[in-house]
Amino acid sequence: MNGFYMNASFDSKDPSYEWMMVWLSKQPAWAKTRDVEISTETYGANNAAVLLEDDDDTGLARFDYKTTRKLTYIPSPSKTYRLWYRGRYMSIKRTKERDGFFRDDENILHISILTRNHKLLRQLLQEARRAYIAAQEDTLSIWTADSVRDWHRVTNRSKRSLSSIVLDPGVKDMLLDDARDFLASKQWYNERGIPFRRGYLLYGAPGSGKTSLIHSIAGELKLDIYIISISRIGLDDASLSTLINYLPERCVALMEDIDATFTNGLSRDSDKEDEDEAAVRKINEGARALESTIDVNKLGASINGNNPNKPSGTGSRVTLSGLLNALDGIGAQEGRILFATTNKYASLDPALCRPGRMDLHIEFKLASKYQARGLFKQFYHPYKMFDEVMEEDEDDVDEELKGEKRKEKELSDSGYSSSGASTPVSDQSKATLGSTVASSGSKMEFSVRRIKTLSKRFAEAVPDRELSMATRSLQGYLMMYKTKPLDAVRNVGEWIEKEREAATQRKKKGRGKGDKKVSDDEPKMEVKEVE
Repeated sequence: MNGFYMNASFDSKDPSYEWMMVWLSKQPAWAKTRDVEISTETYGANNAAVLLEDDDDTGLARFDYKTTRKLTYIPSPSKTYRLWYRGRYMSIKRTKERDGFFRDDENILHISILTRNHKLLRQLLQEARRAYIAAQEDTLSIWTADSVRDWHRVTNRSKRSLSSIVLDPGVKDMLLDDARDFLASKQWYNERGIPFRRGYLLYGAPGSGKTSLIHSIAGELKLDIYIISISRIGLDDASLSTLINYLPERCVALMEDIDATFTNGLSRDSDKEDEDEAAVRKINEGARALESTIDVNKLGASINGNNPNKPSGTGSRVTLSGLLNALDGIGAQEGRILFATTNKYASLDPALCRPGRMDLHIEFKLASKYQARGLFKQFYHPYKMFDEVMEEDEDDVDEELKGEKRKEKELSDSGYSSSGASTPVSDQSKATLGSTVASSGSKMEFSVRRIKTLSKRFAEAVPDRELSMATRSLQGYLMMYKTKPLDAVRNVGEWIEKEREAATQRKKKGRGKGDKKVSDDEPKMEVKEVE
């Protein structure tokens, strides 16, 4: 009888396994089966057709976040299921197998179709892949490696619009266009015998949006992010090479703080970091915590020995030569886009920065006045609204700004509290002037033109190239006034003075060495095309 069946197996370590699990969960017959395993695993998908709807009749989801997790049906282990596919009988079975002492159980999905035609199996795979892509339309997956050199998806994140990233003009478009051109140039590379790889080095001030930009670029290109933590415990040259070789052909590979790998006890210049950088750091720390259950340092002590290329103070045994070979050696994966970030550009070895490894170098500096104004507009009016409304005449905005300043001066001369940005106002004044903004739906009461006027006032009060855009700096300040743009403008001067005092105290204690102010005559953003 086996001669009449087409049999296929799907390993849980392979992406095709997730395609099939999402496809199965969408089949009408699957919802009627009476022997299933209940799981909160979504297999990278975010689609209502895949997930069970929450039962809100009890109202529990309003008070307990634990009840809001969605559920899915998956095949019970060692149980055979039967259904029809395109008029053909099909059986499905999921088994669990253990491969090695330190490995987790591996799930294997077995499918048998009553046909001798390969075309039917190909149609099934195409349907499953389309269902998975459709269910993942608005999300991207974050992958990291375990201690046995296997890639695992650790989380899904919503795609971040490129319009939400506020940088100096031209930087985002330049980087996105370059990446798109690379992905569309495989034949061009092959015809000229050039390895089909592209690397970007993002360097500069902490909290300036490097990781946020990578997150946004990956979403625009519809690519998953694979985090390569080369400073993690137990990683050596062979393991790193294996990890990079196992990358899919089209993906974004991310190496955070690449300078820290080969520097003893290197720490960040500043404790500032944006929310995307913090998320990546937490993922890396979680992976290292899982690996710490095995004393890999003792296992590799005799191997490491007196290797002068190995930095002390970390659990990694990766050497510079091993990293270079992994990036562009004969066995290096092609088709991937590599992003590396660093806060210490000068400390990188020149061999790491040459073309073929890091093709484009982009410097990120502290926030300019242009960025401060853009962040304010983005914060208080969604970017889509600015796209839909015709740009106001800048002269009209300047005239409105001058009129507001005249009114403020008249109030000040009359003995009332000024609404100047650097002058504190009383609680009563704050309540009166900010009440309409704080009320429900009040954000819509501010016109685009009004927000533009306030954003210009805000930018005038923010010093150029002195503060970062991160959560703990400009964005963190605006979060304190997330529905009160007027108060954000009035009080920004006082907040800046406090930030300067705090920076001075950090410098006195030996911290904040990287918090120097960049002179006004320096370029806003530097892009280097390595030749």
